Amino acid sequence: MATKPSHSLMWNSKAECMPIEERRSLQLKRLQDLVERIAVQSPFYRSLFQKHGVKPGDIRTLDDLRRLPFTVKEDLRDNYPYELFATPLKDVVRIHCSSGTTGKPVVSGYTANDIEMWTEMMARSLTSAGASYRDVVHNSYGYGLFTGGLGIDTGARKIGAATVPMSGGVNNRQIMLMEDFGATVLTCTPSYALVLAEAAAQMGLDIRNRIKLRVGVFGAEPWTEEMRVEIEEKLHLEAYDIFGMGEIMGPGVSVECAYHNGLHMQDDNFLPEIIDPDTGEPLPPGEQGELVITTLTKEAMPLIRYRTRDITRLTDDPCPCGRTSVRHFKLTGRTDDMLIIKGVNVFPSQIEAVLLRHSELAPQYVLVVERKNNLDQLEIQVEATEAFYNQGADTISLFSEKLHYEMQQMLYVSSKIIIVPPRTVQRSEGKAKRVIDKRKEWLER
Repeated sequence: MATKPSHSLMWNSKAECMPIEERRSLQLKRLQDLVERIAVQSPFYRSLFQKHGVKPGDIRTLDDLRRLPFTVKEDLRDNYPYELFATPLKDVVRIHCSSGTTGKPVVSGYTANDIEMWTEMMARSLTSAGASYRDVVHNSYGYGLFTGGLGIDTGARKIGAATVPMSGGVNNRQIMLMEDFGATVLTCTPSYALVLAEAAAQMGLDIRNRIKLRVGVFGAEPWTEEMRVEIEEKLHLEAYDIFGMGEIMGPGVSVECAYHNGLHMQDDNFLPEIIDPDTGEPLPPGEQGELVITTLTKEAMPLIRYRTRDITRLTDDPCPCGRTSVRHFKLTGRTDDMLIIKGVNVFPSQIEAVLLRHSELAPQYVLVVERKNNLDQLEIQVEATEAFYNQGADTISLFSEKLHYEMQQMLYVSSKIIIVPPRTVQRSEGKAKRVIDKRKEWLER
């Protein structure tokens, strides 16, 4: 990345560049107010605090945050739909939820003030990525119960940008409208950005000369630096990482600035920690662990020490952009996405980093995990590019052997590499499905 960014824009410099001691005082005041409020208004937290012997008066410093119990996703599912709400339903103006593909969906409610706060966070985020009222934002995040589409939409309108509420799907039409409407900012998942780049190539469209994209804001799934390079080369834009979760708020919890040296947490509204995922003990800045977030200002459904399951690390080192908020680095994976293969921890992001080093391969892959003869087997199916696949079976076989060695050096576990023809791995309009774990089927036989 360039050492001298082309912009250093801020939406709210007073909040984003707040002196650190002033920020910490604000965080403590908001944390104390939050704990006092939900101890009365939230039946869930009132019961949880009583169970753990916690009283609002126990929170005297920010270090006392560790005295509060964790909240986990199972709590949200077990209290479906409204039991975690801390305001009456009459004060809730919007409800979002997850797909619920693994059971009851995870619900999140918003008051009018919550929506205003979210809009502010999104305005800051898009501005941090260089977007302004001059831009045309092509929004390919899903609209509806998923928070991505509406979250981006409200922020784009807040900064005065023209917004195309496209959602996902119909890839050729997406490319046509980006060209016809003069899109300058693309927002979607990083995997879908590559799907759109592939669609443009199949249409024979020269993106560099026909589409005006200059910025991409990509999130909702972990992605590697190798994927950033791939996206930037294929779409001819500058790619920014954005983070959020529906249960926390949606997109805009944190975002990169023009220096791309971590994501600035909007920590006047969200208080982050890093913990050891096994022990739950807090870790100091710089150490990698699980990201935990407390929502300081959310009214309808605040969360105390919510375990996100995302793996990253925090830094409070000064950023050249001038923002004083704590930063977290790119997510390296999720504890619930981690595969244990023959006792070894394997993250899909590790595999992706190896695959994307090679120009012979397309950025589309799937990991299939099975159990055969009581042993775990990892199969990596990855697409070849058209040009490489046409070189024939012998060339592909030799390359597979080389890739197998590289993968073993990275993962310390053996895997089977299968290079498949172009456009045979299933594409996704939203979050890419990278793992098929068949071991449960084996156990149920």
